[in-house]
Amino acid sequence: MNDDELKDLLVRRYRLDRETLWQKASGLPEHLARTPQTPTGTNLLGLVKHVALVEAGYFGDCFGDPFPDPPAYYDYTNPAFEPDDDLWAFPDESPADVFALARRAAAHADASIDRHALGDTAHVAWWGEGGRDASLAELLVHMLDELARHLGQADIVREQLDGSAGYRAGNSNLPEHRSAGEWEARRARLQAAAEATRPRQPE
Repeated sequence: MNDDELKDLLVRRYRLDRETLWQKASGLPEHLARTPQTPTGTNLLGLVKHVALVEAGYFGDCFGDPFPDPPAYYDYTNPAFEPDDDLWAFPDESPADVFALARRAAAHADASIDRHALGDTAHVAWWGEGGRDASLAELLVHMLDELARHLGQADIVREQLDGSAGYRAGNSNLPEHRSAGEWEARRARLQAAAEATRPRQPE
């Protein structure tokens, strides 16, 4: 596999995973897309917003091509915002606003990726004291890891919200022959196995 073929493989996978994350956050009533499902507030719109801003940074700013017209909270040093304000949609940000931002960031990132070869170097200012250089190849791998983590979160959050499970539309990667009752029985069997290992209280 030469560099062009490797780049094509990495980029196709990256864009597929990004689109899958968008699917996970789509098709819900707004209040559910906003609903935090963990003690730390993980929610679907926040995951889309976060990934958008992270890719704008790595594939835009790091290559000397700043993301144009960024939202005010894109600047992590802005005292008006908390460092994790990219992980939820503000009350005045609609789902349409979040997805518009995500698509704009994706287009900017894709254009930068297309311009550069795998060996081209960017400077990541927030990696270590004084930052360090990284190739496009390293940044693609880093962002694939970032997307994998957040896709896993989105899988669980979406299933908790409306029962939707599986990889993506048209390819659930689940045993689709199981009925709802069979899934319930399977969960009960797993729960029983877990309970059997629970430490017993001394009598």
